[in-house]
Amino acid sequence: MVFSAVFTPALNLAISSTTYCCRRRRTSSTTRRVVTVKANSTKKDESKDKDAPAFNPFGFVTDNPSSRSAIQLPENPAEDGNVGQMLYRIEDKGKEYGSYVKSGKLRWFVRETGSANGRRGTIIFLHGAPTQSFSYRVVMSQLSDAGFHCFAPDWIGFGFSDKPQPGYGFNYTEKEFHDALDKLLEVLGVKSPFFLVVQGFLVGSYGLTWALKNSSKISKLAILNSPLTDSSPIPGLFQKLRIPLYGEFTSQNAIIAERFIEGGSPYVLKNEKADVYRLPYLASSGPGFALLEAARKANFKGTFSEIAAGFATDRWDKPILLAWGLSDKYLPQSVAEQFQKGNPAQIQLKLIEGAGHMPQEDWPEKVVDTFRVFFF
Repeated sequence: MVFSAVFTPALNLAISSTTYCCRRRRTSSTTRRVVTVKANSTKKDESKDKDAPAFNPFGFVTDNPSSRSAIQLPENPAEDGNVGQMLYRIEDKGKEYGSYVKSGKLRWFVRETGSANGRRGTIIFLHGAPTQSFSYRVVMSQLSDAGFHCFAPDWIGFGFSDKPQPGYGFNYTEKEFHDALDKLLEVLGVKSPFFLVVQGFLVGSYGLTWALKNSSKISKLAILNSPLTDSSPIPGLFQKLRIPLYGEFTSQNAIIAERFIEGGSPYVLKNEKADVYRLPYLASSGPGFALLEAARKANFKGTFSEIAAGFATDRWDKPILLAWGLSDKYLPQSVAEQFQKGNPAQIQLKLIEGAGHMPQEDWPEKVVDTFRVFFF
C-alpha cells in the first residue's frame, strides 16, 4: 500500500526584502491548507506521488501575510546567504533611542527620549509579551517633543535585554520582575511621582500589579489594551506555551512576536517593523525559553482578578486613562467597560477606532493625542 501527502509549496526561511503589506492595509484572508492522505496500490497513483511537492516542516509558520513574505525558499538557498548573514543585515534595526543599562547582574535595553529637565515630567512605558519596547518608539518621540522625559525598557527576557537561563540569577516570576524593575528605576534615577503607561499580557499585567504595590510613586496611570477583568480571555499562544513539549516547540518559532501582533490587529506589519520584532527570537533560543518560563509560572486568571480588585473604587484613587483599540481581536470592548465600572470616578475610557491590541503600534498618532490631553 502506498501513502501520499499533498502539502502546500515550501516557503522560505530567509528574510526577504520584499514588502508585502503595510500598516494601514487590512489583513487578507489566508488560504486554508488541506492535507490529503491517500491509500492506493495502483502504479498510476505511484507516478502521481513522485510529482507531489516535498514535505515542508515549516509550513506552520506561513499563516499570515508578513510571514509569507519573510519566509520563502529560493531554488538556490545559498544565494540568499546563511542565517548569520541574515542577522547581519538586520541586527542594527529597531534600537532607536536605546542603550544598555546595567542594573545589578542584569543588563537592560532601555529607550529614552527627552531630557531629565523636561517641564512636563517623566513617563515610564511598559510593554507586554511577547513583544518589546520598540512598539512605543513613535509615541515616545512625539511626547518628548511636547516636553516629557520618556523611558521604555525591554523587560528582562524580552527584546534586547538580557535573557538569563532560568535558575541562573532570574526565574521569571512576578516577584522577580517587580524587584528587577525597582532596581532599574533606581539606576535610571527616576524621581517619584511619575506617569506610567502599561499595555499587554503577562509582563504587561506585572506592570499593573507593580503599580498596585507602588501607588505612591505614580501620579497618573494610562492603560492601553490589557487583560483587566476575570472575564478577560487568554490568547491561544499562552495556552499553547503551557502544554508540555508542544510549548517548547511553540516558543522557538522565530516569528512568534509578529504573528501575535498581527493576530490581534486589523493590520499587518511592514517588513522593516516585522524584522525588529523577529530579531531577538531569530538571534537565539533565549527569548523563546524566557517567554516559555514566564508563561508557565504565571497565574493568568489570578492576576486578572488582582488587577480588577486592586483598581476598584475603594482601593485606588489616582487618575486612570484607559485608551482602548476597538479592533482588538484578543480582548473585547466589554473588558474595558467592565473595568471602568469598577471605579468610574477615576477611570476615563477613550475608544480608539481603527486600532487593535497594540494601539501604540497601529495608531501612535491617536495614542499621542489622547495622552497629551490626559498627562498635561
